[in-house]
Amino acid sequence: MNYYRHIDRSKIQYDFIIDSDSSDPYIKPEIEALGGRIITVPPYQKPIAYHKALCKLFTDNHYPLVYSHLNTLSVFPLFAAWRAGIPIRVAHAHSTAGRGRGETKRNIMKYILRNFSRTFATEWCACSRLAGEFQFSKRAMSSGRVLIWPNAIETERYAYSEQVRHETRKWLKLTDKFIVGHAGRLVPVKNHSFLVDVFAEIHKRRDDAVLLLAGDGPLMDDITDKVMRLGLNDCVVFLGSVDDMERYYQAMDVFILPSLYEGLPVVGSEVQVSGLPFLCADTVTQETKFCGNMRFMSLKESAGAWAEEALRISEGHVRHDMSSYAREAGFDVKVQAEKLTKWYCTLLGI
Repeated sequence: MNYYRHIDRSKIQYDFIIDSDSSDPYIKPEIEALGGRIITVPPYQKPIAYHKALCKLFTDNHYPLVYSHLNTLSVFPLFAAWRAGIPIRVAHAHSTAGRGRGETKRNIMKYILRNFSRTFATEWCACSRLAGEFQFSKRAMSSGRVLIWPNAIETERYAYSEQVRHETRKWLKLTDKFIVGHAGRLVPVKNHSFLVDVFAEIHKRRDDAVLLLAGDGPLMDDITDKVMRLGLNDCVVFLGSVDDMERYYQAMDVFILPSLYEGLPVVGSEVQVSGLPFLCADTVTQETKFCGNMRFMSLKESAGAWAEEALRISEGHVRHDMSSYAREAGFDVKVQAEKLTKWYCTLLGI
């Protein structure tokens, strides 16, 4: 969506294809206002119905290009696109192999499918070098075969503002609190259980600490239960899904991202631009970092050690607008969207 908002839509237009078991995107009205469509198909877990629906959709609409953002699962829509005679088929890598408990079966499937995810693609893309190496191989990355499109953002939207910080903290009634923040779907990869453990340790050291959790997902009940068991329910705020995350970044004092794995998290760019002290698991690619307010830490370290580091990097930190660093590192979506439009036009010969 960040790219779609800024590409030249007089030349390039999108249809968004989603599985019918996905939640209806809150951005649907915006997509339609910009001239796009959201089209639902059966979930990929029903492969025959999924394949038939895609083949019919691709054939009926005569798309010149199909772009799959499904990582190693891209083999399925791109196979349908190949059968339907779509000339340009793009596979985009957003992620890597998982770490931690519960990822073994998922990883086996990823390693099997990644070989096929390249088969029906005419173009290979990735959000980062690490993601590209995982899905397409180090050799493909070194040869220049894989094109990197970073998860770019509207840098001015996330630039730090003292006024917005004051207003948001007042609105949240947390003016005098030490606010620890996180944003991400409540799914295993985001490692919320460990995050709560870290916050519990922070709270032992600072009884004015509050945790803001933005996001929703299947683990909501589990995380809520854990917060209550630890007696933290009065100092953990579940925000749910929000579409104005930039306001909450301003209010926070430190941001923690203990993900088991990531491709290149958009949240990483957003947090850094806001000048917020940022403690991140070293499972996240180093490409994410473009300024000095970000620190990496091993998940092998204890929750107590994470708490100590979070407090250390936030102590005496003076925030600034870091958007210029993001632009220099290639994370400004206006610049990248112009490049993307030109790339599309080159591929399509227009």
